Amino acid sequence: MSQMPQPTALSRCPSCEEPLEAGDRFCGACGFDLSAVPAPPEDHPTITMNGAAALPPPPGAPVDWPVAPEPTSSGTPVHRATDIQGTDSGGSELPHGHEHGDGHRHGHGRPESADPRPPDVQPSGARPFGTQPSGERPSAGLPAGTRPSDGTQPSAVRPSGVQPSATQPAATQPSGAQPAGVRFDRPPEPDEYPLAPPAGTPAEEPAGHPADPRTADLGTPPAGTKLCVACRSGHVDSDGYCENCGHAQPRERDHMEQELTAVAAVSDRGLRHHRNEDAFAISSTALPDGSPAVVAIVCDGVSSATRPDEASLAASRAAAEALLAALPVGTHPQQAMHEAIVAAAEAVNSLAETPPVHDEHAPHQNAPACTLVGAVVTPTLLIVGWVGDSRAYWVPVDRSSPPARLTEDDSWAAQMVAAGLMSEAQAYADERAHAITGWLGADAYELEPHTASFKPDRPGVVVVCTDGLWNYAEAAEEMAEVVPPDAAERPLHSAQVMVGHALDGGGHDNVTVAVVPFPAPSQGAGSA
Repeated sequence: MSQMPQPTALSRCPSCEEPLEAGDRFCGACGFDLSAVPAPPEDHPTITMNGAAALPPPPGAPVDWPVAPEPTSSGTPVHRATDIQGTDSGGSELPHGHEHGDGHRHGHGRPESADPRPPDVQPSGARPFGTQPSGERPSAGLPAGTRPSDGTQPSAVRPSGVQPSATQPAATQPSGAQPAGVRFDRPPEPDEYPLAPPAGTPAEEPAGHPADPRTADLGTPPAGTKLCVACRSGHVDSDGYCENCGHAQPRERDHMEQELTAVAAVSDRGLRHHRNEDAFAISSTALPDGSPAVVAIVCDGVSSATRPDEASLAASRAAAEALLAALPVGTHPQQAMHEAIVAAAEAVNSLAETPPVHDEHAPHQNAPACTLVGAVVTPTLLIVGWVGDSRAYWVPVDRSSPPARLTEDDSWAAQMVAAGLMSEAQAYADERAHAITGWLGADAYELEPHTASFKPDRPGVVVVCTDGLWNYAEAAEEMAEVVPPDAAERPLHSAQVMVGHALDGGGHDNVTVAVVPFPAPSQGAGSA
């Protein structure tokens, strides 16, 4: 899950003095937001794709691409089929050589590596690191497991007997003073909460005693309602909680899988987050000459933003729809990717226009935000586009050929390295390394979609993923070790394996990955 920059690590919450763990972004007791915001940079891709002899071109007439218009940050023509160098969204040729690793990094419990890239593989054309504006992106949520109380359900905010403030005695507490987002005016809570009898309690049950949901005949629930997964008797209300026991229900987005002929994707909530704020969209369509074009979009909600799950879902859908509309009419894929990112940004911006919800459980409201990475694969061409720190990797079928990372993060660490202020090992060892400097959202400084085009000379797969995966396989070589050898033939199985790798590593974040084989097979045509 993407995050905004954080200040120096705190040992206790400034609001309630609750002890904190390293890497905490919110207080586990009162939900206090511990994040802060730095400045945006200008990032450019720094990767290359290497190979030897080029494969013969596939049969069929090539697409007669029109000249792509000159957008603000893309529109660069692609190279010859035998030239494996890529071009970035600003038109600069990417450096030679392939990525050798990403240095010593910390964050989210991921493994550390000590193989930094040499200086000749650093971002080209990067501007000096400028002054960082300050700001905060407070969270609108409460800690996982906290449920709004209506006076009849147990409160998850504090246990019975806790004083109004952990830092100020009740005798000196100013009248009406209380930390934002936490209430202390609830009545005393009993040690046990008897379950209310469900509808349809058998007549032979003694009065005042609830029916045992394991043995009672609970009857058929009304159409359109769901039973609680915990007590198996209460109905689930519109906010996702059981009306009988108050248990929060699993969300539909906790784990998602989708497979098409030429692409597959898997998204999982992970092991540490209470909801999944990632989203993906995969599809395929036909180019004007009838050849297929496969689309994969992956978005990661910014954790310190309001409604990040809505932002990622809106962005992934808008970008995929824009590509499916532009590619069949002959728009150059790189230009189509640029326009798709712009469309995704507009979709996320529109969420900020929704009237904010003002209540005790959502005292802070800010603009929804997310990152985005996407890929378009045709029989001869590979296009990637991104904003933020979600990534795309190239892994050839022939593992004797080197893999490559196709994107460069919009992050504090990448900007420091590009400006020459720190080595890569130093930058990624810093606690601010994962602070993003580019995102989609109404509060983004300036939208700069990055796009790059490639013509690989051999078969392979494109791995499109959020940092929930690459935290555990950061360098291109590490990612290639995680990708199964038969990924081109079994993309769904490969995506499942990679998500499992992240969960086995600790699952500290939401995990989303799409696997797209290259070249796109002809049977993959047809939108879905």
